[in-house]
Amino acid sequence: MSFSEPTTFLEYAVDVFELARQNGLANTVVTNGYFTPEAGDLLREKGADAFNIDIKGDLKTYEKYCRADPEKVWANIKRIKEKGVHAELTTLVIPGVNDSNGCLREIAERIGNEAGLDTPWHLSRYFPAYKFEVSPTPITSLETAYEIGKEAGLLYVYLGNVSDHKYENTYCPACGDNLIKRTIFTIHWNKVTKDKKCPSCGQDIPIVVSS
Repeated sequence: MSFSEPTTFLEYAVDVFELARQNGLANTVVTNGYFTPEAGDLLREKGADAFNIDIKGDLKTYEKYCRADPEKVWANIKRIKEKGVHAELTTLVIPGVNDSNGCLREIAERIGNEAGLDTPWHLSRYFPAYKFEVSPTPITSLETAYEIGKEAGLLYVYLGNVSDHKYENTYCPACGDNLIKRTIFTIHWNKVTKDKKCPSCGQDIPIVVSS
């Protein structure tokens, strides 16, 4: 589920999850993370295999552009991880909004401290849309964000909305083998074993696959 916040039509999401499970499909919730603990628990109980949660920026970003409290989002991330559900985090990097080194470093450090160093962080490229006409995010800004994430100790940092970039791929954090080769939405190869390990060194790889 994507593009529309799933928790705004929670009952429908729950119904779809149950049908998907019956047909051997995995369920991923793509969300802004701004929901009650009860809603998150219900989604998990009814079949959410993974959550992809947006991190918009730091406190100033949330207050200015979202009029929301980011602590509620972080609390949900922490709760989901504590329940043993796979979670990945995404930040749409927008020039002048959340692309400062300080903002990105704060996000990266909180991911490590509150969600765990093995939590994937996706850094997506922004493009102008509707009434927001800031120029597209420079690739160099995304690369800087990637380096900030790695410096914070995050094991899985990715660039998104870019094409054929080495930072789109999944590398083994232990031996550096290129496990999953991607170009935008295309997967060229996936070498992770069925028991979720690197075939070269046996490192555990936190990944969710459909049954």
